[in-house]
Amino acid sequence: MGVKFMSLKLKVLVGMIMVMKVASHNYGDALSKCILFFEGQRSGKLPPTQRMTWRAHSALRDGSDVGVDLVGGYYDAGDNIKFSFPMAFTTTMLAWSILEFGYLMGSDKQYALEALKWGTDYFLKATSVPGKVVAQVGDPSGDHNCWERPEDMDTPRTSYVVNTSNPGSEVSAEIAASLAASSMVFKSVDLRYSRRLLQRATQVYEFAQKYQGSYNSSVGEGVCPYYCDYDGYMDELIWGAAWLYKATGSYNYWNYVVQNNQHLDNYEFGWDSKHAGINVLVSGLVLSTPKADPFVSYADKFVCSVLPESPTKTVAYSPGGLQFKPGGSNTQHVTAASFLLLVYSSYLQMAKNRVVQCGNNAATPPSRLVDVAKSQVDYILGSNPIKMSYMVGYGINFPRKIHHRGSSMPSIYSHPKHITCHGGTLFFESKYHNYNMLTGAIVGGPDDNDQYIDDRTNPPQSEPTTYINAPFVGVLAYFKRYTSLEPLTFDSNYTQYHM
Repeated sequence: MGVKFMSLKLKVLVGMIMVMKVASHNYGDALSKCILFFEGQRSGKLPPTQRMTWRAHSALRDGSDVGVDLVGGYYDAGDNIKFSFPMAFTTTMLAWSILEFGYLMGSDKQYALEALKWGTDYFLKATSVPGKVVAQVGDPSGDHNCWERPEDMDTPRTSYVVNTSNPGSEVSAEIAASLAASSMVFKSVDLRYSRRLLQRATQVYEFAQKYQGSYNSSVGEGVCPYYCDYDGYMDELIWGAAWLYKATGSYNYWNYVVQNNQHLDNYEFGWDSKHAGINVLVSGLVLSTPKADPFVSYADKFVCSVLPESPTKTVAYSPGGLQFKPGGSNTQHVTAASFLLLVYSSYLQMAKNRVVQCGNNAATPPSRLVDVAKSQVDYILGSNPIKMSYMVGYGINFPRKIHHRGSSMPSIYSHPKHITCHGGTLFFESKYHNYNMLTGAIVGGPDDNDQYIDDRTNPPQSEPTTYINAPFVGVLAYFKRYTSLEPLTFDSNYTQYHM
């Protein structure tokens, strides 16, 4: 193992994790399903190419209350609200997944691009009025009081907008990051569209910077307590600047990242906190240069915060080897951390196999980061104590009573009659399997003792979200091609993006 001073307990834990990763999985099949999931989350008018065929058009008048076309985008989870903050993070992570590992996706790449464009098309609409950004569509109180198919929605579709007098820097900067990252993806696919995305990204970022403030105050009950920004908006401003620097090469953005790097000594990464993501992203630009610190040292600390054998780890591990953090929807942390481990390991390999040092432990090679990520992937796909795949439709034993309105109720095609707000309650409370399979959906996952109750009334464990799946797209693309025993190679697409 190459690890010094390891306690017996840690040795047993690491041994469990190493055993769990032995089982072979069809990562290509999992990747296809992981991307397909996004079609089940689509809002708006569905295209003829829609493959999740039990879904139909929905929310076709979104934005009519403010005179803006806001049809489209994604429902974030098992409800029917369009929250821009987590949707933008989802879009950013889809773009980053394609940028890093798109060359490994094969025929699935076209579907990943379609999933990405469904998000960026919506954000072009949500930012179409200068000085305004749409933070959300749908009244959460009304929506959460109903169990209703998106195709049947008759709850208020209120548009929540931040503007110059009521700003929302976190949601605006995250949208800017998503558009900037996506512009890089589409540069070789549709140059005109790429330029449009980048131009809008710069405009939205300027708005986020010039009119600083949290959307917690501006939107209030619209987003809180559902997607309150608990971490402040400074990380989103740095995150947006980092992506705009990558997309434009403008040192105005780079200088902002450097001048505010003191805010980045944090190991979190997800829809709310971007710290670890920023450090890994920027490390890819500065590794082995005089500009490496503090970003590389912070990225190293992130690695040390999740390695099971690290004396400075900040995450817990279940007896079966799954990373675990307090709160619901634990797999969101697992997929995001696994993505960062793989990305950082590739950067370390490009820097002549630079190692990571965690306290007194022996130096950790890039391959160890891949091993840990693989252990988490395999756990989610079924290599765990109860042999449960936490991806719907993958394997034989997977969740069948997920917390998801459309999935739990008969399709509008099989049951055309309108199901009212409370008419859906019987489906919510039903002990039977969901009517429709939301293929590829990754649920919140097991508890800290590796136990899972297949019950849609328990959303912390049984609800899927777009931001769980988005980083997993890149992770599965990696393992579709490589195992932890194979060296990573880089083709011209990868090296061109990173040069």
